[in-house]
Amino acid sequence: MEHITSPAAQVIISLIPIVGIFIGGTVIFFALLWIHHENKQKIQSGEKTQRNFNYKAATLLSGLLLTGIGAMLSFFFTVFTGLSPSILGGLIPLTVGICLLLFYRLYDWKNDSRSADN
Repeated sequence: MEHITSPAAQVIISLIPIVGIFIGGTVIFFALLWIHHENKQKIQSGEKTQRNFNYKAATLLSGLLLTGIGAMLSFFFTVFTGLSPSILGGLIPLTVGICLLLFYRLYDWKNDSRSADN
């Protein structure tokens, strides 16, 4: 038995992702605009203080997380689908994670002005 979807239903189904992306983008835009105006007001009133960001810890954390996630996804896709293009879903985060860990290990953090207070 063949089930044929009506053209009107196909149009509605194809519009759902477009509308969802548009609404999500609008919400993100206005959230960023709100944060921008808050920061601008804080700077004008003198309340805004400079936050220090720990690049060293962020690089290590991102590298470890991406390496772990990429290794597990690669293992999962290899076991269940064999060597197929789906394995890239795990190899890409694995490679990015390894690159971040190499950057963490090889970068000269002592001569970086940002790492002085970190």
